[in-house]
Amino acid sequence: MEKSELFQIGDVAKMFHLSVGSLRHYEKAGLLQPEYIDYETGYRYYSTRQFECLNTIRYLRVLDIPLKQIADFLNNRDIDKMQLMLQQQKEIVIRKQNELKIIENKIEHRLKQIQDALSSELDTVHIKQIAKRRIAWIQNTLSIKSYLDLETSIRQLEQYQQDAVVFLGKVGVGISKEKLLNAQYDKYDMVFLLLDHEDVYAGTIDELQEETCVTLRFCGSHKDAAAQYEKLADFITDHKLRITGFSKEITMIDYGITDDTKKFVTEIQIPIQPI
Repeated sequence: MEKSELFQIGDVAKMFHLSVGSLRHYEKAGLLQPEYIDYETGYRYYSTRQFECLNTIRYLRVLDIPLKQIADFLNNRDIDKMQLMLQQQKEIVIRKQNELKIIENKIEHRLKQIQDALSSELDTVHIKQIAKRRIAWIQNTLSIKSYLDLETSIRQLEQYQQDAVVFLGKVGVGISKEKLLNAQYDKYDMVFLLLDHEDVYAGTIDELQEETCVTLRFCGSHKDAAAQYEKLADFITDHKLRITGFSKEITMIDYGITDDTKKFVTEIQIPIQPI
């Protein structure tokens, strides 16, 4: 073939909307060898009969098929092989779509939680119906002076997961019913993870049924909570209610998203029934 009938690498790159680096990478990976290499100048030249191969490479790369699989196919073109490769890639894409949907849902949950926290009515006791939810928890007696005091317990809860798990804003602590009845608010009895619907957790999960709770949101974190429990206890007594279970204390805004302690929001929930 005459050299005049060949195309320089730069021209081919422009025709196929690729970079010169991509064509060199394809060559190195064994996918597309130049028709001719001028060893004096190092220039690469391509012919039209390589364009079909390059089109196939571009098509399969758009489908995100790895270069190694493309090279294997080009070295042994076959309809069955193409069908199998496309079916496998379809399954990978579906799996990625599901993973991205889970991430999208978790982002949406977090945005709603932040907005809910920012619009909170603070220092006011309410009675709310709390929908059923799933938690993973460990029994652990601890006092909390800073957010770092929770780290060991959180790592224990995450030990069953193969991949890193982010439960930003979903970590909670609880005080047992017995301690609540005895007005002992200085130590917690458990640390838990409040799971979203789409969370897959490898450890033990408990499903809490719908419950009626007295709730209170305040500016602060766990170390500021004792006085808030006293307010809730007074409300429970004044309204002739009785405590039916352990408290759920959840930081909605904390050091995970801001260093400004004036913007911290924590909610305490205590399940109750009328006497």
